[in-house]
Formats: sequence, structure tokens, C-alpha cells
Amino acid sequence: MDLKSLIRDVPDFPKEGILFRDMTPLLQSPEAMSYVSKNFIQNVDLSQIDYFAGIESRGFILAAHLASTHNKGFLPIRKAGKLPPPTKRISYQLEYGSAEIELPIGQGRIMIVDDVLATGGTLQAAIDLSFLAGYKVQEVAVLVNLTFLNQMKFNNKEVFSLVQY
Repeated sequence: MDLKSLIRDVPDFPKEGILFRDMTPLLQSPEAMSYVSKNFIQNVDLSQIDYFAGIESRGFILAAHLASTHNKGFLPIRKAGKLPPPTKRISYQLEYGSAEIELPIGQGRIMIVDDVLATGGTLQAAIDLSFLAGYKVQEVAVLVNLTFLNQMKFNNKEVFSLVQY
């Protein structure tokens, strides 16, 4: 399936000079979502996954869909101050400033899911936060990897993605 044809380019969004990759058309296609569900986990041993953890906000959509489809739990990785305690929080640098994310404290084996991997700051923070909050990160996957912006690896492998630019 040609997922790229279902990802819309939006120039100068959210600010001038940024080319936003909008996955809304993909989300509107039941066939595409079924394809994503099957192929996101193609090399994943689901017996080693307790939760799909989604990074706010579009990662929530993908992770919750995967959790429901594959009979696993869902964990939200949210912007700081959005989850009730107890949580763990981590600060990290963005290309245009800094941010904080948090995760409920717990335990279990997780697969972290997000929509787009750009420079890798948010994804790396989510990995670090997951360990800090008590989880074991088994797998990491993104829908879109902007490979020209990063060389990120997880467990000495390229971060899995279904679409690359």
C-alpha cells in the first residue's frame, strides 16, 4: 500500500519554513489503518509487549489503535501537567526550545509509537522517561521517519518506520 499518497504536505505549518506531514487522510482510510496495524508490528514479538505507549498527540491515535487491535494496554506519554499523579517527568531540548513530557509510574514491557520522527529529541525523551517511570522499552516505531533530519537508532537498529522521507 502506498501510504505516502495518504500523507498530505502542508507548507509553512505550524510556522513558516516547516513542511508538516498531515496523516489525517491516512486516518480516514480503513484500509490504510488495517495495513498500519498489521505492518507496524511485523517484526515484533507481541508476547513481549504489555502496552503500546503513544506520544502526544498523534502518537496516541496510532498507539491506541494498535493496543485495541492487538489486545494490549495503552499508555499516554503526555505534555507535562496533563496526567494525574503519580507520574515521572523529563525535560528535553527541541530544535526551537525545550519541553517536558510525563508518563504514569508503572511497570511492564512497552512499544513506543509516534507519528513522525524528525530530529529525535521527543522520541529519545520518551524512551528515557519510560525507563525512569519503571517500564522496559522493547520496541520503538514511527509512522514517518524524516531520515534527512536524524540517524536515530534504538537497540543498535534504525527506528522502524512505514514511510521514509
